[in-house]
Order: sequence, then structure tokens, then C-alpha cells
Amino acid sequence: MIWTFSVVASLVVFMATYILISVRRIPFLNLDRPSAAMIGGCLMVLLGIVPFGDALRDAINWETIVLLLGMMIVVAYLKLARFFEWVSTWILLRAGTPKRLLALLIVASGLLSALFVNDTICILFTPIVLGAVLRAGLNPVPFLIALVTSANIGSVMTLTGNPQNMLVGIFSEISFGRFFLLMLPVGVVGLFLDWAILRWLYRKELDGSFAIAGLTLPTVDRPALVRVLGVVVLMTLGFLLPLEQWVPGLGAGQKLPLVALAGAGLVILTARPRPAEAFAHVDWGLLVFFSGLFIVIAGIHRTGILPALHAKAAPMIGVNGGGLTLFTVAMSNLVSNVPYVLVVREWIAGDYAWALVAMASTFAGNLTIVGSVANMIVLELSRDRAKIGFVQYLWAGVPVTVATTAAGFAILYALHRANVV
Repeated sequence: MIWTFSVVASLVVFMATYILISVRRIPFLNLDRPSAAMIGGCLMVLLGIVPFGDALRDAINWETIVLLLGMMIVVAYLKLARFFEWVSTWILLRAGTPKRLLALLIVASGLLSALFVNDTICILFTPIVLGAVLRAGLNPVPFLIALVTSANIGSVMTLTGNPQNMLVGIFSEISFGRFFLLMLPVGVVGLFLDWAILRWLYRKELDGSFAIAGLTLPTVDRPALVRVLGVVVLMTLGFLLPLEQWVPGLGAGQKLPLVALAGAGLVILTARPRPAEAFAHVDWGLLVFFSGLFIVIAGIHRTGILPALHAKAAPMIGVNGGGLTLFTVAMSNLVSNVPYVLVVREWIAGDYAWALVAMASTFAGNLTIVGSVANMIVLELSRDRAKIGFVQYLWAGVPVTVATTAAGFAILYALHRANVV
């Protein structure tokens, strides 16, 4: 590789952007992840590495942006109907014992994260669960860790469960139904292992029973909720049906964003809250984050850095999937899972490899307290009333990550050997 100005400049911008994304907070710099990605993308354009027209037309993957936007709008209407608040409160009222609460929380968080994006479940469940367990006199740490680990694990089961899976769906063009069937056993076994490990680690804190005085089920907006859930059912059917064969001009990888955006439009037309109320709950920063990262990755790809990096990394990754799994876990914790998937998109081929990347990049988020956005959400929302230290989280994060990743690899490898994937 010839070290021209463009090569050096793109590498510096790439490394600076990823350091800011990974560290998340640097003294004297008022930057967060979206702004770091946006500035990195702008620098790639201003330095002439990625022409502005190409950045808008080719670099940014608009299918991913549209898919994220559509899903966030639908989730916003469910939140306004108080659906998630009702579910979390119902779990707390039904549990009765800490052990049962742990199990119900893991099941609910895991399943809902597969449907409605893991970060959303953590945002909505954390305040309710935290407040209730403190009123019951329970140690909140086991339940907060259960919430975030199960949200990450459950989200692996669908292409819409988390942002990195959305990228996998767009880049791999694997069908929604096929991905779900492949990852369903991975997610179910992962949730069981999560429950078993946390129940054993916190067995002393989970003894006895509890009651929460004054806790009642919230009143939901029933008409709006029925309409939104009806749209969710239609969206699921849309994800599963071969719309590419029926809709003229619908290309491969475009079905998911089309269904998500159509679902969002149908919800806006039929549900009661005004669109402005729902738009206020959309994470616009996440869309900025993705857009900026797409341009940064396009910059280092244009200068030949990514192909050179692939040539160096290929021998370490290996051919049986084990190397790819370990590499994915390590890199997802080093640079975060979404940026990692964007980098390796050119290297991955075949449903088996893509399934391994989806599984390992998702489960890697449970390793440390800063391993995923969902982890940071729970940490930030609970920091005033429940302290979860880095080492304290590792006590649960390491065994959960090791066990679930090993089981996930074993399942996918067995399916691969059986020529299922």
C-alpha cells in the first residue's frame, strides 16, 4: 500500500472516530457517539476522501436508516399507549418471589427485545423495575443485570432485535424467517443459561418473598394499543412474506425497511397520539450515528485500508467459524458491535458466517458494563439509586458471555455441519 495523503488522512480520521466512539467520554470534549461519528464523516468529505455526492448517494446505507426509523416510530406509539409500562408492572405484581421475578424478567425482556429493539426495552423497563424492587427491599443489582443481559441475548433472535442485526439483514440479504429459525435456538438456550447463571451467582439475594405496596397496573390507551399491535402483526407477516416477488422494483435487502416504514405510516394514520408526540421519542441521534459511520467506513474502503486489513486478519479468523467468533467478540468490545459489523461487511460471505457475526457481536455486549448501548442505558438510568461497578458487573458478565457465546457457536456449527446453514 502506498501511503498517500488520502490514505494517512482517512486512517487518522477513522482511528480518531473509533477512539471517541469506544471511550464515549473524553475530558474537555463535549462529544457523544453520534457527534463523533458525524464529525468523522464530515472530515472524510472535507478532506476530499469521499466526495459529498458519493457520501449521500453511495456511502450511507439508506435501507438501514429507514429500517431504524420505521421501527422506532412504531415503538414510540407503543410507549405512548403505555404498553411497556403495563408489561413490566404486571411482571412485578405477578412475581411474588425474587426467583420468580428473575425468571419472568428474563423471559419478558428477552422476548420483547426480539420484537422491539433491546435498547428500547432497557430504557422503558429500568425505571419501573428499579423503583419497584427498591420499594420491596430487594437488592436491585441482580435484576438490573438480568434485564440488560436478557435484552441483549433475546435481541439476537430477529433481524430487528438490535442495530447490528439490522445491518446483518441488509448486508447479507438473508430472509427474516430463515434468520429467525436459525437464531431461535441460540436465543432460547442463551436466555436459559442467563437465568441459570444469575440464579446461581445471586442465590443468597434471591431467597424469600416480597410484596410491593401501592403498585397497580397502569391504565393503557386500549384503542391505540389494539391498533398498534395489529400493525405489528401485519409487519411481522410482511417481514416473512416474499414481497420481493410481488412489489415491482423491490430489490434484495429492501423488504425490511419498506415494511418498517409502511408499518410506521399505518400506525401514524390509525393511532390516536399526534405524530409530533411519537417523533419526540425517536432516537434521532442513533440515525446520525449510523449515517456518520457509513461515511467513515466508505473513506477507509476507498483508500484500500479495509482490503489490506482483511488480508492481515484472514489468517487469524480461520475457516471453521471458531476464529471468526472469537475475533468478533474481541473486536466488538474493542470498537463496539455496530462499527465492527460495518468494517467486516466486505469480508463476510454466506449465511453461516453472517449468523456467527450476529450472534457473537450481540452476546459480546454482555461481557463488560460498557459492552453495549443497552448496558450503558441501564447504568445511566440507575446510577443515582443503584451502583453497579465495573468489576461487580464482570462477576456476571464474563460467565454469561462465555456460556452463551460457546452455546451459540455450538448450535450454529451443528446446523452448519448438518447443511442447514
